[in-house]
Amino acid sequence: TRQDELGQLANSFNSMANHLQGSFAKLEQINDELEQRVEERTTTLQETVQELHRTQAQMIQSEKMSALGHLVAGVAHEINNPVNFIHGNLTHVSTYIEDLMSLIQAYQGYIPHPPQSIQTKIEEIDLDFLMQDIVKLLQSMKVGTNRIREIVLSLRNFSRLDEAESKPIDVHEGINSTLLILQNRLKVQPQRPAIQVIKDYGQLPIVNCYPGRLNQVFMNILVNAIDALDEAWDIERDGSSSHNILSETIDAKRTPTITVRTAMVANHWVEIAIADNGGGIPESIQKQIFDPFFTTKSVGKGTGMGMSISYQIIVEHHHGEFSCTSIPGEGAEFTIRIPIEQDEHLAGG
Repeated sequence: TRQDELGQLANSFNSMANHLQGSFAKLEQINDELEQRVEERTTTLQETVQELHRTQAQMIQSEKMSALGHLVAGVAHEINNPVNFIHGNLTHVSTYIEDLMSLIQAYQGYIPHPPQSIQTKIEEIDLDFLMQDIVKLLQSMKVGTNRIREIVLSLRNFSRLDEAESKPIDVHEGINSTLLILQNRLKVQPQRPAIQVIKDYGQLPIVNCYPGRLNQVFMNILVNAIDALDEAWDIERDGSSSHNILSETIDAKRTPTITVRTAMVANHWVEIAIADNGGGIPESIQKQIFDPFFTTKSVGKGTGMGMSISYQIIVEHHHGEFSCTSIPGEGAEFTIRIPIEQDEHLAGG
């Protein structure tokens, strides 16, 4: 409060101190804003890098599936022509053989006691057995060629991986084709019995969708289900062998099973549920199974992209819903819902 020079100096000092205090506060604010901007930019860059990694993985996976589709389609085409040729000619061969057998029986009727040389030849070739067995042989060949034709048809159906347009298909046909391709993995393995497949199919209409992509989803889910059953059976077998016990109750309870259920829901939607009775998914990670690069498999056995890509195919490409429910120790179920028509998700959602 002094009015002399010392008072003026004190006022100047106080003014400078207040100015510095304001500058420091402003500088601190600017520094906070800068740190926030850096943090936001860092977060954005991290998200961009993750998105690039995810896109790159999806492109690699798509290229692999596309290459697989072309390979399968080529193999199916090469097998289809000769198999159809053999299958078609078997009908004519059967007719010719029946005619020849009728001719032989006619000769036997007119010549009941042929010369000794002919009788010797009849005994050498065991004519009676030959005439009975050749019919069975031709029938088994027909069954075999029919089986090959079914496999070829399934390969051709599954290989529609590069079809970019939505088209009407029978969903059950896609599921059956995928199961047939995986038939070798469903059979008895050294570590477990054969996987039982239960098909609980409902009455479904023709669905407009992207068949190749939908088949890819079926493949991813079914392969994961088989892997889960393999792992669960390994654990049970090891646990049982440690006690040297594998009772019928345990055997029946742990029979590896995959159940595929289809139904119409809400008039405009088709539901496909694929369940296994494996070890299930721990509750702590159930929300992560659709995240990119997340996998519960050991190193080298999974990329963590199968379920992420499947989720994108169902939700983004088909405007549908994809969910998972699981009870640890009892198994897991993946449920797909897609609209019958791709424009009906707006009206029927």
